[in-house]
Amino acid sequence: MSVYKIPQDTLIFPHPSLGTRQGLLGIGGDLSIERILLAYSNGIFPWNNEGEEIMWWCLTPRLVLYPKEIKISKSMSTVLGKHNFEIRYDKAFEQVIDECSKISRKAQDGTWIHTQLKKSFIDLNEAGIAHSVEVWKNNEIIGGLYGLGIGRMFCGESMFAKESNMSKVALVHLCEKLINMGYEFIDCQQDTSHLRSLGARLMSKNKFFKFLESNKTVEIAKGKWE
Repeated sequence: MSVYKIPQDTLIFPHPSLGTRQGLLGIGGDLSIERILLAYSNGIFPWNNEGEEIMWWCLTPRLVLYPKEIKISKSMSTVLGKHNFEIRYDKAFEQVIDECSKISRKAQDGTWIHTQLKKSFIDLNEAGIAHSVEVWKNNEIIGGLYGLGIGRMFCGESMFAKESNMSKVALVHLCEKLINMGYEFIDCQQDTSHLRSLGARLMSKNKFFKFLESNKTVEIAKGKWE
């Protein structure tokens, strides 16, 4: 399969099934709100380091987490039961994405949450499309995550924890929020053992693409979470 050159002057992507075996679909384009929404609506996401050309990916089969299927261990239940933290939504999005960008990843130099991508997602948050879940303690953020809502799918981007288990706390509360709001699943984008241990499972390529087509008929909700 070829890697497509994404034009900057045209808002278009090749079909997400046309990427390489590794999932790379195209290189180029920009990170405008319009292009990001088009990409995510088609299961495509940007993933590249600072200073590199924008790389667009679509990995299939796709790892997804149905909110009602999240696995909560006994030790995690104990953490949740202590109630020594506060959950807030969209109160410190910029701080959450900044903390996520500081996390080092195995076999990766630098961060994929680079300056340009941060700005785009901050703009998406201001537009009421991207959201953060924040765990607060003593008026400081000790964990959290962010992502964006696309119809009935929440695209999870990244999470962080300054104290043990606090990113999981944020995920549990995200799942509760998504259930109440009628979302179907969290798009985890990449297959990791950590996410599988929390209940995520693979969705076949055909099923994922079929969902994406039906999801395009659902309006993207806008507005800050409360």
